[in-house]
Amino acid sequence: MTNNVIFTRPSELIGEISGLITLPSDYRQGEEKLPVIVFLHGAGERGANDEDMVSRLMTHGIPKYFGKDCNYKNLRVITISPECPVGFIWDHIIFQLKKWIDEAVDYFSGDKNKISVTGLSMGGFGTWNLICTFPGYYFRSAPICGGGTSWRCSALKNEHIRAFHSVDDPDVPFTDSMKMVEVARRFGADVTLTAFDKVGHGSWVNAYEKTDLIKWLAGAV
Repeated sequence: MTNNVIFTRPSELIGEISGLITLPSDYRQGEEKLPVIVFLHGAGERGANDEDMVSRLMTHGIPKYFGKDCNYKNLRVITISPECPVGFIWDHIIFQLKKWIDEAVDYFSGDKNKISVTGLSMGGFGTWNLICTFPGYYFRSAPICGGGTSWRCSALKNEHIRAFHSVDDPDVPFTDSMKMVEVARRFGADVTLTAFDKVGHGSWVNAYEKTDLIKWLAGAV
């Protein structure tokens, strides 16, 4: 089995969901349970299961790093990067997305107790939505320059969340993350917000490359 695998499953209402799965070297399917990092991309990477899908998904974040180096940071993890269809956002397909994630984790023998999720921009909103809709399912989560419906954070007691946002973000206001974090903390979440400055909407670069976030998501720290 190659390290980068396209995983496609039929999905109600939208036809199918596809994505990129990256496996560590010497991966032994069915013989080991590995931590999983789910990555939700931003609006610019939406598309279809076509010849350009992998290059789109590897534009930013987790698939950018692990797609080029399956043992990035010497981590032995499975990374799961679905693609949101054109015309939709993650919030539209949250139940279909969860089912696809479950199917991918089952197929590739991921550790169901160590499934983390992270995403940027549209994927940051999707990350907040996933953990609010399915509380207790994700090991750790990291929404980046996202936001959501803050009253739903009442579901996040004891969730482990690290949010990131730049105060000068011109596309998604910093206050969107701040509000989610404030309410999640009020309801008992283990949550932090890291604020960057002068990086605009691209706060994911600092989050992934200048902190220990990826190792944290993998359970290595």
